[in-house]
Amino acid sequence: MIISEEMRKLAKKAESELEDIFDDIDQICQYNTERVLDVFREAEVSESFFAESTGYGYGDRGRDAIDSICAKLFGAQAGFMRSSIIMGTHAITIGLFGLLRPGDTLLSITGRPYDTLNEVIGIDQKNGDGSLSDFKINYSEISLSKEGAIDYKALDKALMEHGKEIKVVFLQRSKGYLQRPTLTVSEIRQAARFVHDTSKKYNIASPYIVVDNCYGEFTERSEPCFCPENGAEDGVDMIIGSMIKNPGGGMADVGGYIAGTKRAVELAGYRMCCPGVGLEAGATLGQNRNFLRGLFYAPHTVAQAMKTAHLAAYIFDSMGYKVSPGPFERRSDIIQTIELNSRDALISFCQGIQGASPVDAHVKPEPWAMPGYADEVIMAAGTFVSGASIELSCDGPMRPPYIAFLQGGLTYESGKAGIMQAAEAVKSGKN
Repeated sequence: MIISEEMRKLAKKAESELEDIFDDIDQICQYNTERVLDVFREAEVSESFFAESTGYGYGDRGRDAIDSICAKLFGAQAGFMRSSIIMGTHAITIGLFGLLRPGDTLLSITGRPYDTLNEVIGIDQKNGDGSLSDFKINYSEISLSKEGAIDYKALDKALMEHGKEIKVVFLQRSKGYLQRPTLTVSEIRQAARFVHDTSKKYNIASPYIVVDNCYGEFTERSEPCFCPENGAEDGVDMIIGSMIKNPGGGMADVGGYIAGTKRAVELAGYRMCCPGVGLEAGATLGQNRNFLRGLFYAPHTVAQAMKTAHLAAYIFDSMGYKVSPGPFERRSDIIQTIELNSRDALISFCQGIQGASPVDAHVKPEPWAMPGYADEVIMAAGTFVSGASIELSCDGPMRPPYIAFLQGGLTYESGKAGIMQAAEAVKSGKN
């Protein structure tokens, strides 16, 4: 590792000043770890759950137990995790197609969704590829305020004028490729309560409330789901995420999850498989052990990633770069953004992260036209699982102000090394 003594001193100073925040993260980790253990004990997790199933997968006890564990961990009425789900975008696609029907409207109240959903929805594209638009499903969006808050006045107007057509209200918890605050669980539940109350006011059926929960799992003591038996009377109908992000704990090889109310999850299950079968089938192909082990590790791994993000914010803030969240801001996801202000600096940053990775450290990332993105994207991901965002990685679209979106860190120590090396690379201007 090529790290100067000056950089090591800066990191040590950061750790000293971030001590209280690190302690808070440890307390959340302890709470969530005990919660995982309680759920595992209640489910009577045993060696038999690790058995592999093939074909239809009928009678897979481990799969069924994992579905129950998924629901309980996320405070939901029902849920499922499947290795057949490739990525977060795939999981969101399953959820949206499960709930929406021709003539319905999908309303995003957190502005334009993450880039890869544009083609799923059918935004600014030609028809014919099987998007929601192809199935005559309408789309509308409400931008966040300048402060990154939900525009409740505009939401009230949308429900008043088009409430009968709005079937799904969609929220993206994390920032995606935008510079805006991540929504907290409390803010998401406030939005859900507003939608329910406003729907009653206008005497219309309340739409399903769906959250892209990627990057947010286990960063707080609870999740946004609606589950009266858990006291979550104002939660959402569906949360969706990827198992190679937070909940997989760095152990899942692939997969995604959906959790929420019973009917919403049932409909998503029918979309994932087929009506009449839903969640009753699905071979696990030996992934049960990795899912369960990943869920066990998840609170700790997420804590490591959060500490890494705080350290990155401190170091690059000290170097004069704009960072979000700030080093001392509490956060509800694992993403850290750094405005690097030039193409070369963004490339240097990503190459610095890659050079400190346990896999493919000898490789130098370069920008490329990645499928599903409007701009060239550069990605650094020397990970054990391809595309695993819970492992230290970063990416960014090649457009001003050249923001690096950093996430992950299986261990704080390796994350720290990566941040210091990336800072050195940017400082020296090498790429």
